Amino acid sequence: MENSMKARTVLATVSTLALATSLASNSVRGADLGSDPVYYKASPIEPFNPWMIRLRVLGVLPDAGGSSVNVPGAPSLSSPSAGLSISDQAIPELDITYFFTKNLATELILGVTSHHISGNGALTGLDIGKAWLLPPTLTLQYHFTDFGPLKPYIGGGINYTVFFNQSAANTSLASLAVTDLHIRNQFGAAIQFGFDYMLDRHWGLNFDVKKLWLRPEYFATVNNAVAVSGHANIDPWLVSGGVAYKF
Repeated sequence: MENSMKARTVLATVSTLALATSLASNSVRGADLGSDPVYYKASPIEPFNPWMIRLRVLGVLPDAGGSSVNVPGAPSLSSPSAGLSISDQAIPELDITYFFTKNLATELILGVTSHHISGNGALTGLDIGKAWLLPPTLTLQYHFTDFGPLKPYIGGGINYTVFFNQSAANTSLASLAVTDLHIRNQFGAAIQFGFDYMLDRHWGLNFDVKKLWLRPEYFATVNNAVAVSGHANIDPWLVSGGVAYKF
């Protein structure tokens, strides 16, 4: 009798523990089922387009102080007593830039400009002629990207200038007249610095300064008889400003 009661007591205890364990398990499962998963939306990644174009007004400012003139048999009309002056010019200019990375890019500028050439020093007042220049310039640039919308850059590269539509003035001064003129095409070095100020993802403003070292050889004829030669140290500053569009 006593053993039977003990058995019933043990069974009752085991049943109570099993019920409690089941209820606890169901409660935990219910809590898990009741919790909705949380999803976070990733920020969109803007596609990287490597192309940028700029349309600018470009000022071409020659620095011809070191130009030379050699008139055979007339040292008083030759350097260092005489030199050249080359006019400034302003033109529209297109620039195409390709970004290899967000920092490293290459730029090609395109434009044509016309310049008037005259004498200075002992040849002051002598009209020599004019020529058109096609000076494509290719530079490798480094762009700084840590200043928000302001994106400064520096660069260096090479220029090749083609001279065309060259014409002598044929205007007499003190019985001297330049009757023929030829300027050779020339390679030159280039450096630059500038910045883009981006107004939004695509549009911005640009300011750019370049320095070219351009010293072509030239040949001229005076009075259809006297051969003159020398170097035209054009060495222009190219100062420009305009709008930029990043694709």
